[in-house]
Amino acid sequence: MSKRDELIKKYAEDLKDKVGMNPDMDLLEKVTIGCGPSIYNADAATVSGSDEKELETVKNNFLVKKLGLKDEPKLMDAIHAVIEKYGKSNRNKYRAVVYYMLTKHFNKESVYK
Repeated sequence: MSKRDELIKKYAEDLKDKVGMNPDMDLLEKVTIGCGPSIYNADAATVSGSDEKELETVKNNFLVKKLGLKDEPKLMDAIHAVIEKYGKSNRNKYRAVVYYMLTKHFNKESVYK
């Protein structure tokens, strides 16, 4: 099993165990691939839910640029809702899982088709 496949398996377990979602494995794989090499870097692979600057980056680089959403307050509300659902006290909030949850939240699966 490749390193990426191992990470995708770990992300799927997080979605099931910590979030209570049954992941669409095809979409999860595509979102993970979309994260690029950041998934292999311990710091870049996770999202700090308490760092507003980092959450702004998620909003601008992922929601606006990647998913093509219009920059408006509801985007940050969605990010905070996803962080809350993933678990604020959970130290390892994986970027691919957060991006997957946001993709599902905004029904933007078509971006990865």
